[in-house]
Amino acid sequence: MNVSVLAFGLLKEALGAAPLAVELPEGATVATVLERVRALVPAVPLRGIAVGVNAEFASASTVLHADDEVALLPPVSGGSGAPEVVTGLTREPIDAAALLARAKQPEDGASVVFDGIVRNETRGRRTLYLDYEAYEAMAAKQIDALAREACTRFGVRHVTLVHRLGRMEIGETSVLIVVSSAHRSAAYEASRWLIDTLKKQVPIWKKETFADGAVWADGEPFPAALGVESTDAS
Repeated sequence: MNVSVLAFGLLKEALGAAPLAVELPEGATVATVLERVRALVPAVPLRGIAVGVNAEFASASTVLHADDEVALLPPVSGGSGAPEVVTGLTREPIDAAALLARAKQPEDGASVVFDGIVRNETRGRRTLYLDYEAYEAMAAKQIDALAREACTRFGVRHVTLVHRLGRMEIGETSVLIVVSSAHRSAAYEASRWLIDTLKKQVPIWKKETFADGAVWADGEPFPAALGVESTDAS
C-alpha cells in the first residue's frame, strides 16, 4: 500500500515541499514510516516531532491504511527560546508517555501532567463508557488559543493540550495537559487554569452511558462575555 508523507517547517527543507509517496506493507505503523523516512534521508531531524494521520494526532503505534496522509510536524513555535504548544483533537488513543517525553527539555524544572481518565462511576451510577463530541473546527481553534494564552499568562515554556473525541472506555485518557516550565508553581497554575477554562468555554460535550441509562453531562453556562441570552419573551 502507499501513503503520502507531508513535511512542514524545517522538515520541509530536508524532505522537500512535495508530498512523498512511501510504499509500506499491510499493517505498517507510523513508526514504520519514520524508519523509511530516516532511511531515505538519514540527516532528517525527527527528534521531538509530532505526527498527524489524516489531520489528527497519531502515536508511533497507529496502524496506517492505503492512501493515508501522514504529516510530519516539527515544534510549532519554531524558535528554541520561544514558548511551544502542541494542541489538537484526536479520535485515536492518546499516548500520554510520548507526549510527556516530547514536552520535557533540559531547561525545565518541572513538567506538570493532567491526565483526564474515564472513571467507572459517577455519583453512584456505574459508568460503562463515555462519548465525546465537539464543534470540531471551533474547538480546535479554542484549544490552541488557550494553550498560547497560558504560555503568556503564566510564563511557561511548553503546553500540550490534546482532547480525544468519540467513544472512550473505562481507564482511557479523554484529555491530556502537559505544562513544562522552569518553575513548578507556574506549571501547576497554568495546568489548573487550562482544564478549568477548557471545561467552561471549549465546545466539547460528554455523554455518559451508565448501566441504567445515558445522559449528557451537565455543563456550566458559558461565561457572561460569551453567552447569548434568548430575546424570546414567551
